Amino acid sequence: MNYPVFFQPADAWVGDLIPYQQDGEFRLFYLHEVRGEPKPGTSWHLVTTKDLTQFQDHGVALPHGSTDQPDFNCYTGSIVADEVGAHHLFYTGQNPANTGQDGLPLQLVMHATSTDGMGSWTKHPELTFGAPDGYESADWRDPFVFRDEASGLWRMLLAARHTDGPERRRGVIAQCVSTDLMTWEYAEPFWDPRRYITHECPDVFEWGGWWYLVYSEFSETFTTRYRMAKSPTGPWTVPALDSVDGRAFYASKTAERDGRRFFFGWIASKEGNSDDGAWQWAGTMAVLEARQNADGTLAFGLADELVDSFWDEVPLALGQDLPFRMEVPDGYSSVLSAHDVPTQFYAKAVLDISPGTTECGMLLRSSADGDHSYVLRLEPHRGRLVFDRWPRAITGGAQWQVSGDVPFAVELERPCHLPRGKHTLEVVVDGDLCVAVVDRQVALSTRIYDHPTGRIGVFAGEGSVALTSFEVRKRTTS
Repeated sequence: MNYPVFFQPADAWVGDLIPYQQDGEFRLFYLHEVRGEPKPGTSWHLVTTKDLTQFQDHGVALPHGSTDQPDFNCYTGSIVADEVGAHHLFYTGQNPANTGQDGLPLQLVMHATSTDGMGSWTKHPELTFGAPDGYESADWRDPFVFRDEASGLWRMLLAARHTDGPERRRGVIAQCVSTDLMTWEYAEPFWDPRRYITHECPDVFEWGGWWYLVYSEFSETFTTRYRMAKSPTGPWTVPALDSVDGRAFYASKTAERDGRRFFFGWIASKEGNSDDGAWQWAGTMAVLEARQNADGTLAFGLADELVDSFWDEVPLALGQDLPFRMEVPDGYSSVLSAHDVPTQFYAKAVLDISPGTTECGMLLRSSADGDHSYVLRLEPHRGRLVFDRWPRAITGGAQWQVSGDVPFAVELERPCHLPRGKHTLEVVVDGDLCVAVVDRQVALSTRIYDHPTGRIGVFAGEGSVALTSFEVRKRTTS
């Protein structure tokens, strides 16, 4: 019997995460998304974990307000502890019945406190405040509070929008400051690139002499990005690989433990539980560990605790001994396991890529001949990892038709550095969830609905690739 790799509540979905770490335990507050009509209000729920593999569900932590209260929906925010150990929770209050002076749906910053920081929160509606002049009332959300010791201030960052400028480039991370966490003053914007519709779920942390600004781009690509600086006031620079994951992993926010930094987000579900369905808001909780490169940039991969939770080897029977080389200068070759692999597994392949190779990678849930499968494809010429599948489908009238016109799942590509030599491709699969990592640097998460079972293998196209190591492991309980 298997236990899930990724947390999801029964009969509901995980929205934005608000991670908080205390005494070695991660307290993972999240927006509890219940789909259906009439739409209920949104509350914060809480799960806790110490090992990132087993989760305890505590249910409602911050209940939403009634239909006539401003926090009928309790949306994203943050939690901090003050000097005496009291916990302060800042969140977004929203009620569809309320509008601002500009006629837009009103969003407000709201405040609650607790002595234990778990599930007993006292709301303070008298401390509620909204956007000042110059900002739209509908975008004043996701308050993130952190301590700036150099200035002696608490800083609150907010996903906001200017009232002027091009419609899709008004996004700004607004800022308020406080000395006591109770009274807040409007300040100059924290970051104002005039770049996106808005910058959701801002998060700031310091690590190894660098400051990092994390935000989720609510615009063309819907992904979580980060920026770097030597101080919390910038200037912020763009790293070469500035995204955390792809389209499916969204709204990730961070927490630290023992000098390690973890990004908690959700992998979006798809309409109709189909590979061809549209992405939906909310999904299943997932975590990536960030590792700091020598130049300060961040690498993203699986947490060691997660990898180590897969301990039982799955025999592959590839038909040839490792290492072996796929030599196809102008063709294609694949090698597959003799049998289907479990629906939940961890796999790791080390591929030694020769110069000039066009493509190589891993086949997941493949048919016996390797033709129908999900594909994790490394493309050295283009410097990217893409997620692909065959057959692909497009709409054609009332019918779904197989199509070769679409090159791959266009929202699921990740830039990565693929020079000649050895590269490690890791993947965790659990039911319809899949997370792949290249060289512990680049992560790509997605859903895999349409092929529930199949074999695993590797492939190469137009080049020469040696498979030097290949393992598949599963979790086992009694």
